[in-house]
Amino acid sequence: MGIGKTKGTRKRFPFLLATMRGISQVFLIGNWVTGLLILAAITITSFKLGLMAFLSAAIGTLFGRLGGGHPVSVERGLYGYNPMLTGMALFLFLEGPVSWGIALFGAAVSAAFTASVMRFLQPAGMPTLTFPYIVTTWLLMLSSYKFEAFKVTDKLVPQHLSDWKLEIAGEIHWLSAFLDGAGQIFFLQGILAGLLLFLGIFVADWKMGLYAIAGNFIGMFTAYILGGEHTLIDAGLYGYNAILTALAVGVVFRDGANRLSLYSTMISCVLTVVFIGSVDTILLPFGLPALTMPFALSTSIFIGARLMMR
Repeated sequence: MGIGKTKGTRKRFPFLLATMRGISQVFLIGNWVTGLLILAAITITSFKLGLMAFLSAAIGTLFGRLGGGHPVSVERGLYGYNPMLTGMALFLFLEGPVSWGIALFGAAVSAAFTASVMRFLQPAGMPTLTFPYIVTTWLLMLSSYKFEAFKVTDKLVPQHLSDWKLEIAGEIHWLSAFLDGAGQIFFLQGILAGLLLFLGIFVADWKMGLYAIAGNFIGMFTAYILGGEHTLIDAGLYGYNAILTALAVGVVFRDGANRLSLYSTMISCVLTVVFIGSVDTILLPFGLPALTMPFALSTSIFIGARLMMR
């Protein structure tokens, strides 16, 4: 695509491109082609989920525009990724006649929450990450216990910690588990979806692609060495948070003058796996998914430490 055509496309479809970049910002990337590949991966897995992803990201982008968000932040898609993930999560984890409406409402709330978190964290030099998505999703899921019009899906079962048993047995299909590591960021499983997602990262930046692969491997093998459940490793549930951590700590928020960045990235990915275990344990009585909280916690710790100890 030529430069003139790219500029013309930007002039003709600014809202659509900002929405696509919002989708790509889940990977901390501001590239509309990456966003298109992510949306394709979601849509081929589930058309309804793909539609929800696009509408939710569009709601976030529209909120940023109409609400007077900084034009550069809106164009980069920084108002779109948290609403997108929120809409997808609520669409999957809630049931009932108004579940679609609740999912889109959650996307709008997440957009407002994103603006609030940006207001408080940006002056301190800290990124927003996915905290708005996590908190909004958890709160709306918990509210379902008090209303009849929507409820949490039966797939999420609250459990008492004393009744929990660790099941290690099970075969791990390492290739599919590796690809599902990327897919689980968007609640996806499947070889084609995983390939499209990794392709989306490499299209934007080959270095980020290598870090995503490394983070995925570190997450999977750390969980295996520590004796994590094989079924969870096989489903990619120990890889997706580590991928995001590797991208954030290793590339996006890396201090170029810090020679320990590579080592801190490896350690942060290991810590992310440990946090997966702790967050899952805390949430057992509520039947809530961990989402990307392990990534957000581990990344915030290392970025904050770098700001204080340059």
